[in-house]
Amino acid sequence: MKQSRFTEAQIVAILQEADANGTSVRDVCSRHGLSEQTFYRWRRRYGGMQVDEVKRLCELEAENARLKRLLAESALEIDAIREVLRGK
Repeated sequence: MKQSRFTEAQIVAILQEADANGTSVRDVCSRHGLSEQTFYRWRRRYGGMQVDEVKRLCELEAENARLKRLLAESALEIDAIREVLRGK
């Protein structure tokens, strides 16, 4: 997963800033130097979450990616072993 230049706490604060102040999304985005597309993607993904929940979600996504990689590697090893055994 791509690493964000914003921490989880910053993302939550930016989302809350747009909701609480009644400031336009465009103003919030320009103030923080991010695109509106990124803001709306964050809102869809993290909207209503607290910092600890966002951190946990990111940890789970990283663990999930690691486990998928391990599973794919294991499947390749099993296929290679089967090919060797067929050849004997």
